[in-house]
Amino acid sequence: MGQMGQTEPVAAVHALARAEREAFADLLDGLTAEQWDAASLCAGWTVRDVVVHTIAYLDQSRMALARSMFATRCNVDRLNAHALAEHRLLSPARLTELMHQDARPAGAGALYGGRVALIECLIHQQDIRRPLRLPRVVDPAALRYALRYARASPVIGAARRTRGLRLEATDLDWAAGRGPQVRGAAEALLLAMTGRAAQVRAELSGAGVELLC
Repeated sequence: MGQMGQTEPVAAVHALARAEREAFADLLDGLTAEQWDAASLCAGWTVRDVVVHTIAYLDQSRMALARSMFATRCNVDRLNAHALAEHRLLSPARLTELMHQDARPAGAGALYGGRVALIECLIHQQDIRRPLRLPRVVDPAALRYALRYARASPVIGAARRTRGLRLEATDLDWAAGRGPQVRGAAEALLLAMTGRAAQVRAELSGAGVELLC
């Protein structure tokens, strides 16, 4: 339990990833100009920046991603800065249109059986929803796949952030790791695993909470 298996059906992951992107696009449809300029959970990024990042990352081909990684020497911060600069002139209306287009995982988004698109749209949607106080109920199946992938992905770094800790979801049958316990809702655990521990610390309990990176 809690590990990313090789038998997970790709079709199921793709369907969940598509649903997450469609939900993301529907969220953007209703945002005001003030909300587009509001701060997100990502330090230094506005809501618009988060949307630009998500679209720029998911909508590039695998070859384009490889070229970008090579050009930035695999520096994620440089990669993100380059994407923001390239898309800085796009209007909220155009960004919303692009989010609605091609919801099916493809290119970079289809990597790891569509899990890249799934976790990107799930996490970054919450990066926007939480500060804007626009909550939603996330599909439990999407959370399970995202939790497993976050721990397995070297890019996300969840394994490093939670090394030596026991993670236990209180609303899903999911747990992983050994050590001091960190308990909380699956969404809060996922956000903590992906570098947002400070923002969800109050939603977590257990002796391991203070050890989260």
